[in-house]
Amino acid sequence: MGKVKANDTIRVHYTGKLADGQIFDSSLEREPLEVTLGQGALIPGFEKGLIDMEVDEEKTILIPKEEAYGEVMEELFQKVSKNDLPDTITPEVGMGLVATRPDGSEQQLRVVDVQEEHIVIDANHPLAGQDLTFDLKLVEIK
Repeated sequence: MGKVKANDTIRVHYTGKLADGQIFDSSLEREPLEVTLGQGALIPGFEKGLIDMEVDEEKTILIPKEEAYGEVMEELFQKVSKNDLPDTITPEVGMGLVATRPDGSEQQLRVVDVQEEHIVIDANHPLAGQDLTFDLKLVEIK
């Protein structure tokens, strides 16, 4: 039986938790995550945690925010005039919005403040600024 190494395609079950133990994502009720390492599809700390695992091995990894989604960046907060929003949207704090970039890709945004004339949106990843814990179980090395 081999161990996971760079550029392997693997299948892994995971449960992601915040510092307070709250679960934010889990694959246990669905198919395991299948991914090829070294492609940039995973946060760095998650990928590092998989290296040298063997099939059926289970472990818990702690990922500091620097190896997860990074620090909250103030420059990713932006004021937007309510006039620039579609008429069908009534913005509320916590509401998710999607912006389409010039290249056609989408960006997830979150409303963090609502004023009379404008709103403030946050383009940071929702998990930015947080240390994460993952329980991993390696299912397969392809």
